[in-house]
Amino acid sequence: MARTKIDLITGILGSGKTTFLRHYAQHFLSRGQRIAILENDFGAVNADMVMLQDLKSDRCALEMITGGGDPDCHKRRFKTQLISLSMRHFDRVIMEPSGIFDMDEFFDTLHESPLDCWYEIGSVLTVLDAGMPEMLSAQAEYLLASEAACSGLLLLSKLSFLQGESPEQAGIRVLAHVNRALTAISCDRQFTDNDLLIRDWDALNDSDFQRCEHAGFRSAGYVKHYSTEDIQSGVHYFMHLALPREQIAAVIAEIFGDPACGEIFRIKGSLPDGQGGWLRINAARERTEILPVGNGQAVLIAIGDHICREAIDRHLSAYNTDPDYVSI
Repeated sequence: MARTKIDLITGILGSGKTTFLRHYAQHFLSRGQRIAILENDFGAVNADMVMLQDLKSDRCALEMITGGGDPDCHKRRFKTQLISLSMRHFDRVIMEPSGIFDMDEFFDTLHESPLDCWYEIGSVLTVLDAGMPEMLSAQAEYLLASEAACSGLLLLSKLSFLQGESPEQAGIRVLAHVNRALTAISCDRQFTDNDLLIRDWDALNDSDFQRCEHAGFRSAGYVKHYSTEDIQSGVHYFMHLALPREQIAAVIAEIFGDPACGEIFRIKGSLPDGQGGWLRINAARERTEILPVGNGQAVLIAIGDHICREAIDRHLSAYNTDPDYVSI
């Protein structure tokens, strides 16, 4: 029996992995394939699952793994989930890990028995924010390099947000950044423009998806500078929120603009719309997207470096009307 291919979509926190995953998953669904999307996260709540709910169908399963912050537990649950999925005979599994991810977990787990009999690695795809700052924290630079090192294809995201720079110019800049980061972790690999796909997600065509589907991966060694437990980039959850619809974008802008909140990369989640429905929230510093969604959970998740939960609490509490509000 043919083994099921499993693709890994990597990228640092807030790079745009979930947005690309939606398009990639729809490519397989449009061809009549049965797929599983595996959200692999250390957190207890995964907003990306909420953002992908509309894809769920008899041909698209959504599964989530959490490990409670324990890497060994995380790996065991990953293996258990893959064993369960193997019994359901999917054509493809697409995995989106946390932005803080040890690549060895993916490769080591898939080479273990009996998973090596049921799965084979398809493509490792790395999403890179076209507007990525030239200087990241030391830990973010490490994550950038380590998660790209084995990639079969790099994908440039958020092209529509570029100002004063063409997508091609951004591609040259981002490639140089990634290559510097690879050198810093003693990785011999260097990417060229042939390794980079530059196209707006909405304009991706069948040829682009075929390129992603068959990109494969590369073996690349590097020196580990950090373990996942050491990474200071983090996630905080703000639950049981009820914000007036007209204030959501404003309060998110306040949080991004307040240095006391930390260096926020992204805010995502879902909120009640006040009329029995739900709103999907996906915000970066340059834009906040608020769209109706069929199902939701009243939670916002802030992703970034040195996040101050108490400072964010102050902004949200000024508008929140749910007495059960809690942040963790």
